Amino acid sequence: MALREHYYHQSPYLPPHELGADSRGEGDRLTMDVTADRTRVAPEIEKEVDDIAMEGDMESDPALARERQLEPVQPWQEQLTVRGMVAALLIGFIYTVIVMKIALTTGLVPTLNVSTALVAFLALRGWTRGLARLGISSRPFTRQENTIIQACADSCYTIASAGGFGSTLLGLNKKTYELAGDSPGNVPGSYKEPGIGWMTGFLLAICFGGLLSLIPLRKVLVVDYKLTYPSGTATAVLINGFHTPKGDKNAKKQVHGFLKYFGISFMWSFFQWFYTGGPVCGFVQFPTFGLKAWKQTFFFDFSLTYVGAGMICSHLVNLSTLLGAVLSWGIMWPLISKQKGIWYPADVPASSMKSLYGYKAFFCVALIIGDGLYQFLKVTYVTSKSLHQRLNHNVVTKKVTDKGGMTSLEEIQRDEIFKSDNIPSWMAYAGYAVLSIISSISIPLMFRQIKWYYVIVAYLLAPVLGFSNSYGAGLTDINMAYNYGKIALFIFAAWAGKKNGVIAGLVGGTLVKQLVLMSAELMHDLKTSYLTSTSPRSMLVAQAVGTGMGCIVSPLTFMLFYKAFDVGNPDGYWRAPYALIYRSMAILGVEGFSALPKHCLSISAGIFAFAMLLSIARDILPWKYGKYVPLPMAMAVPFLVGGSFAIDMCIGSLVVFVWEKMNKKDAAIQVPAVASGLICGDGIWVFPSSLLALARINPPICMKFTPAS
Repeated sequence: MALREHYYHQSPYLPPHELGADSRGEGDRLTMDVTADRTRVAPEIEKEVDDIAMEGDMESDPALARERQLEPVQPWQEQLTVRGMVAALLIGFIYTVIVMKIALTTGLVPTLNVSTALVAFLALRGWTRGLARLGISSRPFTRQENTIIQACADSCYTIASAGGFGSTLLGLNKKTYELAGDSPGNVPGSYKEPGIGWMTGFLLAICFGGLLSLIPLRKVLVVDYKLTYPSGTATAVLINGFHTPKGDKNAKKQVHGFLKYFGISFMWSFFQWFYTGGPVCGFVQFPTFGLKAWKQTFFFDFSLTYVGAGMICSHLVNLSTLLGAVLSWGIMWPLISKQKGIWYPADVPASSMKSLYGYKAFFCVALIIGDGLYQFLKVTYVTSKSLHQRLNHNVVTKKVTDKGGMTSLEEIQRDEIFKSDNIPSWMAYAGYAVLSIISSISIPLMFRQIKWYYVIVAYLLAPVLGFSNSYGAGLTDINMAYNYGKIALFIFAAWAGKKNGVIAGLVGGTLVKQLVLMSAELMHDLKTSYLTSTSPRSMLVAQAVGTGMGCIVSPLTFMLFYKAFDVGNPDGYWRAPYALIYRSMAILGVEGFSALPKHCLSISAGIFAFAMLLSIARDILPWKYGKYVPLPMAMAVPFLVGGSFAIDMCIGSLVVFVWEKMNKKDAAIQVPAVASGLICGDGIWVFPSSLLALARINPPICMKFTPAS
C-alpha cells in the first residue's frame, strides 16, 4: 500500500499510509484491502518512509540521532515483561470486544495498529509515572517493550477479526444455513452450531503454523531484500517517535483527548441503551433525513464506533462506502424489487436467498471477487518481477548511510540484533511438522466432512503461498491471504462434492487463510522489531503468546455476543453479512452458476467487470485522476448492510477535514487519540450491555418514529 499524506492524517510520527490493508482482510476484517492505494510499490513507499522517519523520528537532531544509535538494548528475555503481557492481555481483550462488535454488524474493521500502539504507550507510561509519584521505582519503559506489547495485543485481537467469527465460522451455523435456502449444495444437516470448545480447539490447531512456516526466511525478506512492509515500518516510526522528548510532550495531549472522548462515547452509548427496549427502536434508528430515506437505510445512527472508524480510514474509503450505498439501496434494490413475482417469487421471505436478498448477496460477492482477483494478479506479477530481478542481480540493496558514505551506527546495531537472536531453522521445521500432524488428526474429528489429506495439502501449500504473500505484502502492503482463502474455499467445496462441499469449503478456506495470513503478519512485526531494535526472538514469543490469548479470548467473547444478541438476523442490528456471503461462495463452488437467482448471473458478471475496471483504472490513470477512483471492496460492504454506517464514517471524515482546516498540527496529534477514544468507549459498552441482556434486564423505553398522519 502506498503512503499518501492526504489519506493518513493522524500522527506526526507515522508515514501517511492508509490505515487499512494491514493484512487482515474483508469479511473477517475488511482492512487494508479497503483503504488501499495500490498504485505504487516499494521504491516510492520506501522513500516516503525514510523521509518521514528522519523528520518525525529523529526530528533532524544529530544529538538525538546519536543518542538513539548508541541506546543500549536489553537481552531478549528482558524485553518480555510480566507487566507487558498483562497490559497486552487487557488491551487485546478490549480490542477483541470492539472488533467482534464491528465484525458482527458490518464486517468493515479498520486497521487498529495505530490505536493499540498508542494505548500500549499510554498505559505503560501512565503506570510508570503513577508508581514514580508514589515513590516506587520501576524499570524504564522502552520502545522495545512498547513494540512487544503492541505486537502481542494485535495478535490477540487479530483472531477476532481473521478467525472467521463474522464470516466462515459463523457461516456454519443453522441460522445461516436456513438463510441460504433450499438448494442441492446446501444439503440438510450441513451446519454446525458455534461452541466454545470446538472453536477454541480449531483456532489452536490452525493459528500457530503460520508463525513457523517462514522463520528460516526472515533474514532474507527483512535484511537482505530490505522489503519495506509499510504497515510494519509505519508502526515502528510511530513507536520510535513516542520514545523521544517531543513524543512524550505530545503524549500528554493524547492522553487527555483519549480519556475525554472515551468517557463521552461510553456515556452516550449508556444513554442510548434506555431507548432500545424493542425491535427497531432507539437513536440507532433515528430518521435523520426523513422516513422515506430511513426505509432505504439512509440515516445517521449515532454510532460513535463508526464515526471513530471514519476518522481513521481515508476519505476515499468512506466516500466509496457511501457511493456503494447510493448505487445499491438508492438505485438497484428499488428497481429490482419492482420485478417481484417476475424475477423471483413473491411469496418467499425477504431474508431468503431466492428473494431480493439473493441479489444483494451475489452482487456483493461479484464486487469482492472482481477486485480481489485483480489484486491477486497484480501482486503476483509484482512479486514475480521483483524476484526475477533479484535473482539476476539487477536490484542493488539499499543501505542507510551517513554523510560520510558509511553505514549508519543504528543500521549496524539493527542488523546485529536481528541476526544475533537466531531462531534455529530445524526447530521451526520440526514445530511446523508437529502442528500439521496435530491439525490433520484434530480437524477431521471436529468436522467429518474434512478429510485428513485436505489438511496435509493445505499445510504443504502454505509455505509456498506464504512466501509469495509475505514478499508481495513487503512490496505493496496488500495481504492476499483472504484471496488465497477464497480460492481454497472454492477448491475444497468442489473437491468434497455436494454432500460435504459447503462445510469443507468454509473450513478449508479458513485453514489456508490463517496459515498464509499469520506468516505475513509475523513478517510485518519482524520489520517493526528490526526498526525498533527489538529482538526477533522476543517478537516471535510475543506473537505466539498473543495468538494463544486470542484463541481463548475470541471464542469466549463471540459466545457472549451470540447468546446475548440476535446475531445473523439480516433485518436486525447484528447482521453479520459476511457469514451468508461466504456460505454463498461455498454453495457456488459446489453447484456452479445454477445457484444464482434469475438474471443474477448476467448482472453479477457486469458488476464483476465493473470492479475489475475500477481497480485497473486506479493503476493506469495518472495519479491526479486515479486517486479519485472509488474502491470496489469498500463499495461492496453497504450492498448487504445498508448505508447508515457509511454516513457515520463520512461524518468522521468530515470532522477530520474541518479539524485539519482549523489546526492541521493539532489534528495530526489528536485525531488518532480521539478516534481511539470514540471506538473504545462505544465498543466497551457492548460488554456490560450484553451482560444485561443475558440477565434479561431490558431497556425500559422503546423510541420509534412514525408518520404524523
